Amino acid sequence: MNYQVTSNWDERLWRKVEPVYREAFPEHRGKSEGVIRRMFQRKLSELHTWMEEGEVVAMALTATDPEAHVLVIDYLAVRASRRGGGLGRHCVEEISEWAKSSEACRAIIIEVEAEQTEENAERIRFWQRTGFQLTSYVHPYIWVPETYHAMYLPLAPAFKPEDDGQSLFSFITKYHEKAYRGGDIK
Repeated sequence: MNYQVTSNWDERLWRKVEPVYREAFPEHRGKSEGVIRRMFQRKLSELHTWMEEGEVVAMALTATDPEAHVLVIDYLAVRASRRGGGLGRHCVEEISEWAKSSEACRAIIIEVEAEQTEENAERIRFWQRTGFQLTSYVHPYIWVPETYHAMYLPLAPAFKPEDDGQSLFSFITKYHEKAYRGGDIK
């Protein structure tokens, strides 16, 4: 399996990634291509791809916060036909190794929907199996109806939020504001 990371927009690569992304995150659940393209033009994101025989089987969009030394995983998607075989766990392991080697990353942070549904519980269990820890704080956004928990994977032994997880949303919110509103870049 070929794992690659790029911080540059590549139209041809995106055309291979997009079906996997949209399969997991339809238009109403994910960022539009225009927002994603702008994030790359502004050097906000990294695209991680896993390919077999020239075909994308998994992808992730991440953002590094070099001041806080954390990585935010915005999206992780595995082709539906490949789910359940450990590929998602493998992707998280490779992202973790990549993060450890770049800019002294102390932790990886994600957000998961807080509404108590079986689908959300499955997602939380997946992240927990990969080493992420669930926080208790429930974060409301003003622009979407869903509420979220933060989860984190410590990469440095001393990393642990000093609260119920609310502080982790400062990194996530900062990233979303840059992606949607045009805040300062890195």
